[in-house]
Amino acid sequence: MRSHLLNDTTAEHYRRSVTEGIERVAAKLATTSRPFTGVTVDALAPRIDEIDLDKPLLDTAAVLDELEDVYLRDAVYFHHPRYLAHLNCPVVIPAVLGEAILSAVNSSLDTWDQSAGGTLIERKLIDWTTARIGLGENADGVFTSGGTQSNLQALLLAREEAKTDDFGRLRVFASEVSHFSVKKSAKLLGLSQDAVVSIPVGHDKRMQTVALAHELERCEQDGLVPMAVVATAGTTDFGSIDPLPEIAELCSQYGVWMHVDAAYGCGLLASVKYRGRIDGIERADSVTVDYHKSFFQPVSSSAVLVKDAATLRHATYHAEYLNPRRMVQERIPNQVDKSLQTTRRFDALKLWMTLRVMGADGIGQLFDEVCDLAVEGWQLLAADPRFDVVVEPTLSTLVFRYIPAAVTDPAEIDRANLYARKALFASGDAVVAGTKVGGRHYLKFTLLNPETTVEDMSVVLDLIAGHAEQYLGESLDRAS
Repeated sequence: MRSHLLNDTTAEHYRRSVTEGIERVAAKLATTSRPFTGVTVDALAPRIDEIDLDKPLLDTAAVLDELEDVYLRDAVYFHHPRYLAHLNCPVVIPAVLGEAILSAVNSSLDTWDQSAGGTLIERKLIDWTTARIGLGENADGVFTSGGTQSNLQALLLAREEAKTDDFGRLRVFASEVSHFSVKKSAKLLGLSQDAVVSIPVGHDKRMQTVALAHELERCEQDGLVPMAVVATAGTTDFGSIDPLPEIAELCSQYGVWMHVDAAYGCGLLASVKYRGRIDGIERADSVTVDYHKSFFQPVSSSAVLVKDAATLRHATYHAEYLNPRRMVQERIPNQVDKSLQTTRRFDALKLWMTLRVMGADGIGQLFDEVCDLAVEGWQLLAADPRFDVVVEPTLSTLVFRYIPAAVTDPAEIDRANLYARKALFASGDAVVAGTKVGGRHYLKFTLLNPETTVEDMSVVLDLIAGHAEQYLGESLDRAS
C-alpha cells in the first residue's frame, strides 16, 4: 500500500494516475452537450449504495470507470452555457492548475512552519485585495472557506468591538434580501432571536437608507446597541448593491461597524467598466469577497478583509503546540492567528496563478461580459409579453416569472412556474434557479458564464414557456 503514498519514489505513479484522471475529465468536458443528464435521486442512489467500500478495486482505471458511472456522467456542469442557476462559475484554467499543485504539496496555511512561501503568497493577495478595495495601510485579512464563514468572522469582530458585553442588547441591521448567513451568524454568536433587524428595500432591491436611519435611531432610544450594519454588494437573488456611501455615513454617525458582503459583487474590484458601482466600499470596517464566484475560481476561495488589522485579535488564540505567544515577538507569521480555522488549504494559490497568467484586467473583462449579457437578457425579457421581469440588473442576475395570457389565478401561475423549473431540470436541457418575490414563485438566471449567449437565454425561455403551458394544459384537462 505504500506505493500509493506520494513521495520521491512514487512520482511516476502520481504522474500517470493524475494524467489518466485529467484525460477522463477533459474528454467529459469536451463532449458534454447539456448541463445535466436529468438523473433522479431514485435512479442514482442505488448505484452508489451497492458499492462496497471495504472491497477496493485496486486499479486506477477501474476506479475511474466506476466514477464515470456514479459521478462524472451525471454531474451538473457549470461550464455549460445553459447552466443559468446559482452563483456557480466556470473556472479558469490557471486556477485549476493551482488546485492540482496545492493538493499535491498539501501545505497547511495555519503556521509558517507548515507553509512558508504559501503564507507570504496569501498575505500578498490579501494586501492586493485590500488595496483594490481601498481599505488603507492598516488593513489585513485572511482566506476563508466561503462567504458564510467570512460573514461570521466579520460579525464576530463587530460583536467584540461593540460597546457592551450584554449580547441581548446587540442589534445587527441588514436588508430584507441580504444573505441568510447574517441570521445564521447571529445565532452562532449567541445573539438574541430578534437581533437581526430587517431593513426594507425599494423597487430596485437596495436597502432603504431612510428606514435604516429610523431603525438606528429607534435602537438607541430603546436602550439597545447597534452592533453592525451589513450592506450587500450583490444580493443573491437580484445582484443589487446597497447604497454604500449613504450607509457609510450612517455608520459613522452612529459609531456602528460597517460590514460589506461583497461575496458576489467582488468581481467589480477587477472590472474595467463597472468598478464605480461599489464606490463607498472603501469605508467599510470589514468586507467579504468570494473569489469562487465572480473571479472564476474553483471552490473554495474566499476571504474576509478588515480596515484595522488589530481587530483580527478577536480571532486569536495561542497554543504551545502550534503558535505560542513567543512567536509574535519573534515576528513569525502564523496565519492561524487571524483565522477561525486551524488546518486550512492553500486556496490562495489558485488566485495567484490566475493573476500571474491572466492579470486582473483579464478577470475583470470576463465579469464585465456577464454583466453586459445580463442587460441584454433583461431587454429580451422586458420585450417578451410572456414574462414579467422584476428589476433591471446591476450585476448579472435576472429574476422573472412566466405569465400565461389566459390564466389570472396567481397560485396557478405559481404552480406553472414551479413545474417548468422542475421539468427543465429533469430534461437536463438547462438549469435555472427559483426564488420568491412578494410571496410569489419566480425563476432566476444567474449569469456567470461568458460563453452564454442571448440565443441560449432565448432558447431556455422558450423551453420554460413550453413546460409551463404543458402543465396548464394538463391542469385544464384534470379540471374538466
